[in-house]
Amino acid sequence: MNGLWWLIIGMGAITYALRLLPIALSGKGELPPVVRRGLRMVPAAVLSALIVPDLLVHDTRTLSLVNPRLFAGLSAVLVAWRTRNIALTLLVGMAALWLSAALLT
Repeated sequence: MNGLWWLIIGMGAITYALRLLPIALSGKGELPPVVRRGLRMVPAAVLSALIVPDLLVHDTRTLSLVNPRLFAGLSAVLVAWRTRNIALTLLVGMAALWLSAALLT
């Protein structure tokens, strides 16, 4: 195995150990309520960190209001907020992306 695979395996082991450490140190196998509440916010934070840069930055790597993804993202957020329907949110977001890409580029 070359060095890259050892690096991937090592980082996986470190990540697993860091996630297991609080559970192992608590002794009960159960996390404190404050930690559980905080961990519930992790998926939303990670998803936001992955999506927001694409919504705000266009090809030139600067903030752009003519970014088709910004219009599509705002449309999807509005539909999700008003309807709470995942399928409709995806459909409206994709339609808005295709429409805005056709009109803005």
